[in-house]
Amino acid sequence: MDNFVNKIVELFSTPEYIDSLLHGFLLTLQVSYFAILIGVALGTVIALVDTAKKTKWTVVPKFICTVYTTIVRGTPMALQLFIMFFVIFAIKGFPSIITAIIAFGLNSAAYTAEVIRSGILSVDPGQTEAGLALGLSRRTIFFKIVAPQAIKNIIPAMGNEIITVIKETAIVSMVGMYDLNMAAKDIGSGQNMASYIVPMFVAALFYLATIYLITFIVRRVEKSLRKSERRVEE
Repeated sequence: MDNFVNKIVELFSTPEYIDSLLHGFLLTLQVSYFAILIGVALGTVIALVDTAKKTKWTVVPKFICTVYTTIVRGTPMALQLFIMFFVIFAIKGFPSIITAIIAFGLNSAAYTAEVIRSGILSVDPGQTEAGLALGLSRRTIFFKIVAPQAIKNIIPAMGNEIITVIKETAIVSMVGMYDLNMAAKDIGSGQNMASYIVPMFVAALFYLATIYLITFIVRRVEKSLRKSERRVEE
């Protein structure tokens, strides 16, 4: 136990090790952040298409969105990452971080779309019918009545999706990117540390701290929305 603690102290007191961990952690955050942005943007579009009224103009977009979500959700993230790196973006000099962001963003979009779609469908259809009876347009009904309720309903699931994306980025080390996971491996293989236990433990602490912060923020947002909801009811 004393040796374990000493190794942790050594890790945190060695600038080279800290720099490696911070560099890897920064890449992890960059890939996660931009992938989540892509996932939310594209996922919202897909969800809106899926929940749109079926007409001759929406048949093809609905079909494309269904095929997309089925393929992405039905294949492993690692396989999608390999295809992006070694097939689609196998271009000399193309930034690997951009490839990773696109890969994780497209994957996240499929799951985010289902989250948003379920949130929209969770709103009582009777509210839409009542709005139409009052002469409101579908656009007004969606943005003023349906969307606010849907957003409140999807917050917990979206928090989980963000957490999932952050943890999944650990596989970028499989394609040679220097993320937090790769930094821990690099430190563990060094002559001074000569053990993967301590750097992997510290890397886990980085992940846990990040996940805890996201969970805290999501719960605060939920709590805030519940308070505003109670004020409206009063």
